[in-house]
Amino acid sequence: MQKVGIIIKRGEQKAVDLVGEVVRWLQKNKKEVIIGKKLAGLINFPHGFPEEKVPVFADLLIVLGGDGTLLKAARIIGDRNVPLLGVNLGNLGFLTEITKDEIFPVLSEIFEGKFHIDRRMKLSSHIIRNDKPAEEHSVLNDIVISKGGVARLFELETYIDGSYLTTFRADGLILSTPTGSTGYTLAAAGPIVHPGLNSIVITPICPHILTGRSIIVPADSTIRVALKPDDGEEDIILTMDGQVSVPLRPADEVVVNKSRASVCLIRPSRRDYFQVLRTKLKWKEVND
Repeated sequence: MQKVGIIIKRGEQKAVDLVGEVVRWLQKNKKEVIIGKKLAGLINFPHGFPEEKVPVFADLLIVLGGDGTLLKAARIIGDRNVPLLGVNLGNLGFLTEITKDEIFPVLSEIFEGKFHIDRRMKLSSHIIRNDKPAEEHSVLNDIVISKGGVARLFELETYIDGSYLTTFRADGLILSTPTGSTGYTLAAAGPIVHPGLNSIVITPICPHILTGRSIIVPADSTIRVALKPDDGEEDIILTMDGQVSVPLRPADEVVVNKSRASVCLIRPSRRDYFQVLRTKLKWKEVND
């Protein structure tokens, strides 16, 4: 890993301050630094690249920010297998699990080969409009179908591999990867799914039925959701990873399946997934 890219949360001054330290440390350790033009200008670094080109040239991508920043980085890298190291400068941070104080010891371990790579599955969503594919998007966390305006129940006719599942009458529907199960899905009372499992979690948002619960299906399933909005309303939105939104029309269908691409997250050799869960969810430790 000779070429190291850096992506930060925009408008976050503490991320900008930390970048300068990271760049100097990398240069001291004879690593080539790859950063975007805007970031280069902020720290007076002489060589900047277009932001979308940073992961093209990098062997490792350091993400300074929160989970939202890492999700953005995962979108930028597309189908490239560039490993991501998330450094948490935000609040919870399931994906950006490294703290600011840990960054240099962890980087030292990485360059010594002491790390693990967690390969996380992604989802692809296709909008079907007038029986033709209209748009395609790829996500690491989740795909959400919901109302864009006033919260109001609507119907989502849902099929799994062509078999009718049910028509959810709810505020919306979340289709999540195991990685995304600790995001919006968790807030909607969905299950926590180990990221090593290949599965898709389907969770209704505030369903108008007591038995409206999440269902976990195999990752190779094809999920089709046909919109049945009340009164022909057209304020339904498809949101990808909480960052990109696309308006849907009443007759649209959304088809979701496992993406061919995946995301590689670097995990320090001394830390496991359950330790991250205990820390982030403030679960009891053995000696508490």
